Amino acid sequence: MAPLTPYTYIQCPCSDESSPDADDDDRTFDPRAARSNYSLYGLEYLLYCEDCHQIRCPRCVAEEIVTYYCPSCLFEVPSSNIKSEGNRCTRSCFQCPICIGPLAVNSLEAQPDQTHLAAPDTPSASHGGPYILTCSYCNWSSTETGIKFDKPNSIYSQLAKLYNGGEHRLTPKEHKERRKEALQASAVSGDPLPDQTLDVETHFAALKAFYQSQLADANASTTGLSSLEGLGFASPASLSRIMSIYTGGSLHDKRAKSRIGTMREALTSDEGLQLASLDESSSISALRLHHASTIPPTTYQHQTPHLGALPPHTGGARFPSHLRPIPCLLRTKRSKRCPLCRHIISKPEAKVSTTRFRIRLVAGSYVPSISILPLNIPQPSPDGALAPLVPAQFLLKFLNPIFEPVRVTLATPSKTPGRFGAKVTVLCPEFEIDANTDVWEDALKDGVAGKDVAAGARVRRGTVGEDGQQQPEVGKIWERGRNWVSIVVEVVPASLRLDLLAATGKFAGGEGVDAGPLREDEDVLEIPMFVRVEWDADTGGDDVGSGVGKDQKEAKEKRELAYWCVLGLGRVRQ
Repeated sequence: MAPLTPYTYIQCPCSDESSPDADDDDRTFDPRAARSNYSLYGLEYLLYCEDCHQIRCPRCVAEEIVTYYCPSCLFEVPSSNIKSEGNRCTRSCFQCPICIGPLAVNSLEAQPDQTHLAAPDTPSASHGGPYILTCSYCNWSSTETGIKFDKPNSIYSQLAKLYNGGEHRLTPKEHKERRKEALQASAVSGDPLPDQTLDVETHFAALKAFYQSQLADANASTTGLSSLEGLGFASPASLSRIMSIYTGGSLHDKRAKSRIGTMREALTSDEGLQLASLDESSSISALRLHHASTIPPTTYQHQTPHLGALPPHTGGARFPSHLRPIPCLLRTKRSKRCPLCRHIISKPEAKVSTTRFRIRLVAGSYVPSISILPLNIPQPSPDGALAPLVPAQFLLKFLNPIFEPVRVTLATPSKTPGRFGAKVTVLCPEFEIDANTDVWEDALKDGVAGKDVAAGARVRRGTVGEDGQQQPEVGKIWERGRNWVSIVVEVVPASLRLDLLAATGKFAGGEGVDAGPLREDEDVLEIPMFVRVEWDADTGGDDVGSGVGKDQKEAKEKRELAYWCVLGLGRVRQ
């Protein structure tokens, strides 16, 4: 059995089920329920809203993108270019298609000129092109697919103009111009112009232009108001807005829309028609020549959906010769808002090279932290497990992070939820914690006593037993410091002997409870605890020249924070 370090998790209130029939104050939080896995977080993962005075988890905050940037070159990308560039870096940042490692631009050494052998330090004797992309981890290079570059920069734009194998790829505009020249030559010679095969990007550009022309023709044929073009009312958008004022969602509007849709499909390759190639004989013969380990996985086709510069009719990256470098995926910096009041609770700096935050309201600066230490555990075992049916005492240390004294009220069920209910007793459920003030400020205020506190002295409460050791006392704290308090919790773990519990019927849920085998982590002793924190905060009426009186400036308002937390104390010995 692996030892378990005590832990503390806090429940975010966003996961509470609103039930009008049940009272929320009487409902006990069950840490073993299925929904609890999605509502418990460590204190370091939580944020805090100063307006709502509530805890916020990563699942309930509203995120807004501040900056797009490349994680490789740290270049900030405008948001207007994200959609057109496929959320990828368009500079020289690429990843290996085999191991996803970073690719570096290297030069292929050319034969040195004989006139430069006597002076190797001259600038003309430096490395020249062509250039390739290489991976230092798996030694993959773009030469395996026949891709070489003329310049060491602007690799993305050069790669978009090349097929695998080094063949030059025409842009949609160049393809349209060459198609027009071929059409003119065909008209002169009288020979029909054959259909051509298109790659993915050229195919998409042709279809997009064809359907846009179809929409424009359909709107122009149904308007009948060509005389109003000079006034700007003949556009389809303007007409649709005018008609929606009078018709709205009526039946007449639906019939008009149904008459507008007079569109046809593409008929030629110029319009974007691409016939499917069902002949797979070449692919089957190529599969016989390659080993199964060298064939790229199908996930690679989903990683590069924007790269359509593969040869036509290849069916995607099926073979090693079809692999292409993957442009780096962009990252974002995001700000977080409260879902209720829309107050910003976290906002990073817009500058990419810095990791600072302009606003960062972490819950650790407002919520008291709870740490667990064993006080009196009888019959210790080598793995640190707790003995069943034997009382054990733990220290709960509450640390106050704010600059106001707080009043804490604790509540736990008499028995923990689940099949194996452990008895829990909090010896001091109500106590106060001093403010988080400066250490030397207390020393100047309290004199000698303050110096002792500043030096780290602890004020311990309780009675001394017959053995001379300090014994906890009901209703009193155990230790008190400058801004922290320790209390004692006594726990009696339940027995995990299923045969005895089934025979006696002493399951926590009573009769009819499942008496099956022990489930995963069911031997972990977890205590649900309801924490209520109250303090008096300043109202904030200290603006200069606002006419606020002195009494109003010094006024206090009562604030309250209540939440459930789960204390993991350890494993119970079977």
